[in-house]
Amino acid sequence: MAPTDETGQAAPQPSDSGTAPPARPPVGGAGANGRMPRWLPRALVLALALVAAFQLGSWAFHQLTGLLINILIAFFLALAIEPAVSWMASRGMRRGLATFIVFIGVMIVSAGFVTLLGSVLADQIIKLIEGFPGYLDSVINWINTHFKTDLKRVDIQEGLLRSDWLRNYVQNSATGVLDVSAQVIGGLFQLLTIGLFSFYFAADGPRLRRTICSVLPPARQAEVLRAWEIAVNKTGGYIYSRGLMALISGVAHFILLQALDVPYAPVLAVWVGLVSQFIPTIGTYLAGALPMLIAFTVDPWYALWVLVFVVIYQQFENYVLQPKLTSKTVDIHPAVAFGSVIAGTALLGAVGALIAIPAIATLQAFLGAYVKRYDVTDDPRVHGHRRGGEGPGLLTRARGMWARRPGAERSADDDSTGGSTSS
Repeated sequence: MAPTDETGQAAPQPSDSGTAPPARPPVGGAGANGRMPRWLPRALVLALALVAAFQLGSWAFHQLTGLLINILIAFFLALAIEPAVSWMASRGMRRGLATFIVFIGVMIVSAGFVTLLGSVLADQIIKLIEGFPGYLDSVINWINTHFKTDLKRVDIQEGLLRSDWLRNYVQNSATGVLDVSAQVIGGLFQLLTIGLFSFYFAADGPRLRRTICSVLPPARQAEVLRAWEIAVNKTGGYIYSRGLMALISGVAHFILLQALDVPYAPVLAVWVGLVSQFIPTIGTYLAGALPMLIAFTVDPWYALWVLVFVVIYQQFENYVLQPKLTSKTVDIHPAVAFGSVIAGTALLGAVGALIAIPAIATLQAFLGAYVKRYDVTDDPRVHGHRRGGEGPGLLTRARGMWARRPGAERSADDDSTGGSTSS
């Protein structure tokens, strides 16, 4: 029997040359005693904990996406009203009372606008329903005259009332009433959430800044306060400059609509002013569609006059009014503004479209405060011109090409031959 060592394994036998064979390494990376390394269970537990934490965080983020968006809207709204609240608080008024007064003013203006616009739309819908039989008779008479048919409005109405399409539409509409009601209730709850957070952000703004700065070193506190001030200035400046431009636009369109005797001129003017200013670049044309439609019901030529005025006023606003009012608040390029609105809409929908421009203006101002800039060299190419000695001009190159054409060479030879003969 072969001898064994203390562990019960067979002892290595000496070879014929008198030397023992080398010992085999442990199998599976285990230690000398065959046990699992001590770090492996801890690593497995840590990996499982990280995976579980990531899954839990991802689930919580998706569940709280709506709340986070509401908080973001409330934060930008609080930044927008911060200058007014701070101005009233600096006059001795309590900050909570100043915030409450500003909120009440915003709510009154918004409710008044929605009420007036709703009354206009309801009135137009009622007029459309009342005039629908007359419109239908005119269409039936045109069809009977041109296509030699014998259609009657009574037969068309009976066929429409007995159709399966109308029955299915009524059933779907009845089932959709509950969905619309749920959406309305959800929208009201969302507005309440945004209003409460905005009120707290605006009323407790100094306390919030102190809380954030209390966990930062002094150097970081100065940076945070500076960024906060930039955000307040840009967001508030955007809202107030747009509000002033909306007022000017509304007054201008009101004068036109009143001169043309278009109904609901004040409400339409407010509509044009708000929509044209808070939807950049194309907002003026979208806002002018409703006054054009109502003016068309009065006289088709009035709609054309409204269109011409909208186009002319848009050019006046882009090149004269807007540069003067926004040069110190949100001085961003129109292409950047339009692209930011598209990007904000793609990310957050209508909410992103509203906060895109103040967010981009804040980012631009923040980068401008920290990015080092240099003086631009005095080069004609910077101003879009060529250097004087860089090469021949366009007229000189055109003359050279004309002189190098094949017909020109032959005519030059003929001229030289004729000149030598005559001499």
